[in-house]
Amino acid sequence: MIAIIDYKAGNSTSVENACKKMNISSRLVQTPDELAQASGIILPGVGSARATMDSLRELGITDSLSELVLNKRVPFLGICVGLQVLFEHSEEDDTDCLGWFKGRVRQFDRSKVRVPQIGWNRVDWRQSNAVNSGSADGNYFYFVNSYYVVPEDESIIMAVTDYGGEFVSMVASGNIYASQFHIEKSGTAGLKLLKNFADLEENAKC
Repeated sequence: MIAIIDYKAGNSTSVENACKKMNISSRLVQTPDELAQASGIILPGVGSARATMDSLRELGITDSLSELVLNKRVPFLGICVGLQVLFEHSEEDDTDCLGWFKGRVRQFDRSKVRVPQIGWNRVDWRQSNAVNSGSADGNYFYFVNSYYVVPEDESIIMAVTDYGGEFVSMVASGNIYASQFHIEKSGTAGLKLLKNFADLEENAKC
């Protein structure tokens, strides 16, 4: 069962609907006990990094989440702000985040591009793994973002996208995957990634 973290700043219902469409076993969770039962975890995101971190702390699940993903290596998928909060710090509201990865979250240069970026954009893969298996280079995915991640470790970069310059649009490291684009709103290409993640979670139980 995939746990979709249901918090104030998230778009958990949208992700849940995408899982249902793909016949993926999932449920919305809000407590450490519910989270502990999951064999895969999705952290969706809409809104700001600070609102996301505040909501996760209010639910009291930040420590449990880190324990399950970093130590017990439960498969994890972050989406949009669910990617950004994995890093150390975001320029958005000067927010300290989970710090699973070294790096920062920066705002797009408003003098070069319209902020936020809203709409479909091309994604080019920098590494291949089980989650993007069968996904063509150059597929288009749906973005809504004003900020982007800048990892210190370039080896975790899974995909890049151009918006006034190249930025990181997906990362992967071990059991952790996270995209800046909205997988659940990206049509067939996005649902393929979601299904691949679900299959990864199923295989982890074997």
